[in-house]
Amino acid sequence: MLTRLMASLIAIMPFVGTAAHGAASSLTVFAAASLRNALDDVNAAFTRQTGIKTTASYAATSALMKQIENGAPADVFFSADSDWMDYGAQRELIKTQTRVDLLGNQLVLIASSQSAIGAVNIAPGFDLAELAGTGRIVTGDVRAVPVGRYAKAALEKLGAWENAKTKFAMTENVRAALTLVARGEAALGIVYATDARVEAGVKVIGVFPPDSHPAIVYPVALTQTAGPDGAQYLSFLRSRAAKDIFESYGFVFLPVPRT
Repeated sequence: MLTRLMASLIAIMPFVGTAAHGAASSLTVFAAASLRNALDDVNAAFTRQTGIKTTASYAATSALMKQIENGAPADVFFSADSDWMDYGAQRELIKTQTRVDLLGNQLVLIASSQSAIGAVNIAPGFDLAELAGTGRIVTGDVRAVPVGRYAKAALEKLGAWENAKTKFAMTENVRAALTLVARGEAALGIVYATDARVEAGVKVIGVFPPDSHPAIVYPVALTQTAGPDGAQYLSFLRSRAAKDIFESYGFVFLPVPRT
């Protein structure tokens, strides 16, 4: 009888363990489109280390925050600017005490890798409209998408926006702009340096001065509906393993957490 009882307990123990682990073994991350390649690798490393599965949804920061506001289930919000994280905080959609400014980036001007346009110096007086010629210029929607807002701010400060604004075609996110330039469907694009780095079909022809636009900062935070694995995930994002991955894609790892 004792032997049969022990055998029964041994048989059910793996099932009990799996069920307990499965109850808290996944989380959903809403992340800016520009994070896709790097964050996919970070998430894979996190899963290997913890056994917790991550599902990432990539889009424009603005679209993701609106989805969260409308009730979309997400554990983590990873923004490409501070404004949309502030928006979430003001509406009590994120846990503000978990917010951390994690990454930085650069704003660059790109052309197709097959384009005859060469390197340019982006400085006050820079004539973007003339450089584009009869072609279109693409970036994220300047009214809402972070990369577009950074781009417009930079061009206004450099005195290039008024002449160039009619040549702009707005895209839903930065990766859409990247694709249009890579395909030769737009003459020029304004994207992040990390985007240009993962697309062989484009080349960087200029870098915007950092003081021409607000600092590019990627804050991350748990949402108000975050599950129990969220805190562990945020901790991993600040680990050496995650830092090495982000930096390999060209992101700047910010050393000081937001307080």
